[in-house]
Amino acid sequence: MDRHLLSAIAHRDHPIAAPVSEANLDRLLRRAALPEDARILDLGCGQGEWSLRALELYPSARADGVDISRHAVTAANEAAVRRGLADRLTLHTMPADAFTAARPYDLALCVGSTHALGGLTETMEALTRFVRPGGLALVGEGYWERPPAPEVAEAIGDHPDLAGTVEAAESKGWLTVYAHVSDPAEWDEYEWTWTGTLARWAADNPGPDGDHALAVMREHRDMWLGGYRSALGFVTLLLRRV
Repeated sequence: MDRHLLSAIAHRDHPIAAPVSEANLDRLLRRAALPEDARILDLGCGQGEWSLRALELYPSARADGVDISRHAVTAANEAAVRRGLADRLTLHTMPADAFTAARPYDLALCVGSTHALGGLTETMEALTRFVRPGGLALVGEGYWERPPAPEVAEAIGDHPDLAGTVEAAESKGWLTVYAHVSDPAEWDEYEWTWTGTLARWAADNPGPDGDHALAVMREHRDMWLGGYRSALGFVTLLLRRV
């Protein structure tokens, strides 16, 4: 099965697609205090929940969402139509590093998608091309709460601790003005929903695709429960371009 399809299925019941609750998503977006007619860019938008909620909170805003997955973009478009926001959200099916814009944005989002731009430092450098001076970025990134086992670090990737993550985010002309550190309950809700939704889909779709989805789910769950649970943290930083 296409990995993008598997990801879209797994995130159907958790379109925020990060260990962040709805209440904390709203808190982060309200802290941005966007101006009238704000322009928003969401790189790696997935099913568009961050952009859609921003448009609901800021009724004069408009947004561009960018994602490489046609499955995620289709789901984002369906959600925008369902919530009456399709006229203010423009979706682009392409790699994040291929997107260009004619005008700067007031807020750029890249939550759990910095890998699409080469990592956190590269993402912050890229966002300076999109965000106006004095504008904002919301960037969600994993970090290690404690040193992981070598095999876990190899599977998950190289991350600094929280202090190192903030330092990297600020290294390209940005200043952290707020942040949310995901708590264990947010992590558990995200992971149990991700694995549970995929498991339910696999059970409803017996055959090669269902078997593959179940294998992916079990591998992911084993890595979470036996590897990075309580070791991997997640922080969403609100940064101002200086």
